[in-house]
Amino acid sequence: MTKKSKIVLSGLLAIFVLLACWWLFFNKAEQKQNPAKTIATPTIFVHGWGSSYHAEESMTNYARACNATNSIIRADVSQDGKVTFDRTISANAKNPIIEVNLLNNKSIFPDETDQARALTKSSNYVKDVVVALQKKYHFNKINLVGHSMGNLQIAYYLKNNAANSKMPQLNKQVSIAGHYNGYLGELGAPKHTILTKNGKPEKMDTGYKGLLPLKRTFPQNARVLNIYGNTGNGTDGSVDNNSSRSYRYLVSKRARSYQEHEFHGQNAQHSKLHENKQVAQLLVKFLWAK
Repeated sequence: MTKKSKIVLSGLLAIFVLLACWWLFFNKAEQKQNPAKTIATPTIFVHGWGSSYHAEESMTNYARACNATNSIIRADVSQDGKVTFDRTISANAKNPIIEVNLLNNKSIFPDETDQARALTKSSNYVKDVVVALQKKYHFNKINLVGHSMGNLQIAYYLKNNAANSKMPQLNKQVSIAGHYNGYLGELGAPKHTILTKNGKPEKMDTGYKGLLPLKRTFPQNARVLNIYGNTGNGTDGSVDNNSSRSYRYLVSKRARSYQEHEFHGQNAQHSKLHENKQVAQLLVKFLWAK
């Protein structure tokens, strides 16, 4: 290497170091000017397959109407996992709610044969929202509410992240119409889930088998409310009640508390449960009543 080349290389290296120092200084200064706010425990709502945040609005608006919360924001999640919030959460917000809006709302295909693999990938959307929220706000715990497919995404998120110390601890979970052991007509799932006395399905689909590690890893301080609807034939029209109830076998022995609630009648139909005022009342009481 010539002397001239050495001088040029040294100059470029010096410029690189100066730029790196400048970036570190600017980044720290920006963080000091815009420190992350500390907020109360946020509650994240995750909608079902083919749906959107609109499916969550009846429940979240009820929570606001009865003064359980004064802060509802939307988290739009792109197909590649980029999260955009439509507004900010103030430091004094009461029980802030995040309505997840998945732009890729059909990430699990009806003819999927390996539900466990597909759900593991799909559950990353839940993690994307939690991580994006952590970058803006300080909080140690979260509540998670799911409807239908949203419950499977939440369950797989918990399976994959329960032991991750960088993630917030699960405080409370509400499951609405969860098809943990498959939905009616699902490929590879039993036509009717039969449960043993301890809640274990006699036959498990691949998605349920993928969740078995929860029996060892589910957060022990978390409280769980499992809601399902019975329209008169042991199903909500889309999900066998025992498929919903099979979640008990996975989490009840580790959870701080576990309870189930069955709703009946026309408004207990699968897609009507998240519009059911009684469901909203029970949800609000479970999540925020003192």
